[in-house]
Amino acid sequence: MVVPALSTLPDLPPFGLSRLVTEWGISPLPFVLTIWGVGLYLYGVWVLRRRGDSWPIGRTFAFVVVGMGSFYVATCSGLAAYDTTLVSVHMVQHMILSMLVPLSLALGAPVTLALRTLPHAPRRWLLAVLHSRVVKVLSFPPLTFLLYIVSPWALYFSGWYPASLHSDYVHEMMHVHLVLVGSLFFWPLMGIDPIPGRVAYPFRMLLIIMTLPFHAFLGTTIMGQTELLGGSWYPDLHNGPMGAWLPDPLTDQHLAGGILWGAGDLVGLAFFGVLFTQWVRASM
Repeated sequence: MVVPALSTLPDLPPFGLSRLVTEWGISPLPFVLTIWGVGLYLYGVWVLRRRGDSWPIGRTFAFVVVGMGSFYVATCSGLAAYDTTLVSVHMVQHMILSMLVPLSLALGAPVTLALRTLPHAPRRWLLAVLHSRVVKVLSFPPLTFLLYIVSPWALYFSGWYPASLHSDYVHEMMHVHLVLVGSLFFWPLMGIDPIPGRVAYPFRMLLIIMTLPFHAFLGTTIMGQTELLGGSWYPDLHNGPMGAWLPDPLTDQHLAGGILWGAGDLVGLAFFGVLFTQWVRASM
């Protein structure tokens, strides 16, 4: 597949934690999605408060600050600036977009908020969508689990990942894809909204536990690779103006695999804790 090449290879100063703050930029799609997502959510909360109804501050914090905030940080901060330069940085971004953002958005219960604030006609349309066959299929837990565990393998062991390095469009769509697939998996399991695909808590716990070995296996597989995931992209960067400070591409790739392995297990255990807390509360 031929993809439009980026106009120039990136030329950035040596990476460090301070660069996460100093290398901010504005990517059009994440910026628009963040503004609209936060704006519509806060408008819904304002509508509820204006008519005297309450809305938990924790849900607002989860959706606006943690969910949309993490999405914007992952796609517009120094993480985004270096995500095509260091595969280890990309992997941190990957974990945020595929796990932290979907969980936080689900805990914000935006569908419930919409159902409580929309006028009669739009509310009826939303209910029709929620009860449609398409949504029931897309929220079917075995299918969403399969999509969630297969997606990273398809990303890193096909032409998809190299294409995302050479094309801004493919790169942005990859970010959206990570959030969407994560949302399809986590929303019915851990969300509060009345959507299809919700199953008993023991089965939810089982699905979360089953994700742990898949993250570990993918991480160790990437750590054991002797071929670069991005093809010639990273060696080309090494031969450019950043070559003086860039780490060896294969060493950085092994670090990325370790990040996927370790962070995937840690975040998965955190999800397990959140789900267990929800189970206890539902039983009281």
